[in-house]
Amino acid sequence: MSEKPQWLIREDASVAVLVALGLRQALGIRSPSDLPGLRDLPPRASDAGEASPALEAQWQAYWDMTVEPRAHHSGVPLELIDGFDTLVALPSTGAEELSAAIRPLAASVIGYAQAAHERYVSAVKSHTGGDAYRAYASAIAEFERDIGRRAHSFELNVQVLPFSQRGIWWIGELTVAVTDGLRRDIVAFDAAIGPVIAELA
Repeated sequence: MSEKPQWLIREDASVAVLVALGLRQALGIRSPSDLPGLRDLPPRASDAGEASPALEAQWQAYWDMTVEPRAHHSGVPLELIDGFDTLVALPSTGAEELSAAIRPLAASVIGYAQAAHERYVSAVKSHTGGDAYRAYASAIAEFERDIGRRAHSFELNVQVLPFSQRGIWWIGELTVAVTDGLRRDIVAFDAAIGPVIAELA
């Protein structure tokens, strides 16, 4: 007898992901080009110039490891960066420019990230326990009706983030980022998550 398909959806507003995006904004990094900035966090001063290609590349590698650590391994040991507790680990070689650039930003970026995470936790707690996953179950049921078969087993990570623009973006092979306002809008979120479920299931 075949096993019943399993789907695993993890939803969070990860402090580590928020720190990485806060550093992206503070350093003036444009990659990933389609991802908007964070609300209530000032962009880099316009007179600071553009981030160097080396800094962009080092941040991108750190971002990939932060979003999907199991899929992106470092070829060298990782080192924790002073001031960031366990939230930022960079390769011991090859990330020197990024390591130097982010140290002065630790306190402000961590403060922002922790406050944003706490807002997400409060929003989840203010809804009834099962409500958070109703949208996913509904989207899977709709997909199964449309396609005429059971959904395949899949994993999906959802980061609910305070972006300045409303939308949903792929930020990893199995990870999407969604604006907090869109996540709270039941009808709009149902419509936005449907194509994501269809791609995985």
